[in-house]
Amino acid sequence: MPMASKASGPAFPDKAVIIIRAMVGAVFLSEGIQKFLFAAELGAGRFSKLGIPHPGFFGPFVGLTEIICAIGTTKGPELLAQGFWHTAHDGRADYCMLSGLIFLLIRGAGAWSIDGRPRD
Repeated sequence: MPMASKASGPAFPDKAVIIIRAMVGAVFLSEGIQKFLFAAELGAGRFSKLGIPHPGFFGPFVGLTEIICAIGTTKGPELLAQGFWHTAHDGRADYCMLSGLIFLLIRGAGAWSIDGRPRD
C-alpha cells in the first residue's frame, strides 16, 4: 500500500481524529460536570480525602478545567496510599485519555478543528 504524499494529505483519515476528539471531549465534559453535581464524592470532598490543599477551591477548579478539556491528576496520593495495581485499575480511564491527548498532540486536531480551518 503506497504512503500518502504531503501533497495528497495525511495517510491517517481525518474521520478517526474526529472520533478521538469527541471521545476525549465527552469524557472530560462528563467528569468535569460530575465534580459539581457530586461534589462530596468527586469534587471538593474527594480532594479533601486525598489531602489536596484548599479542596473547596481545587475541586471546582479541576471540574472546570476538565470541562474545558485540560487534564488534572489526583493519582499521586492514591499511588502512595494504595499502591500501583489499585491506582492502575482506578486510573485506566485516565491512561486512555492521556493516550488520546498524546495522539492528538502528535497528529494534530484535524481539518475540522478551529485550527484546521482555512485562513484568509
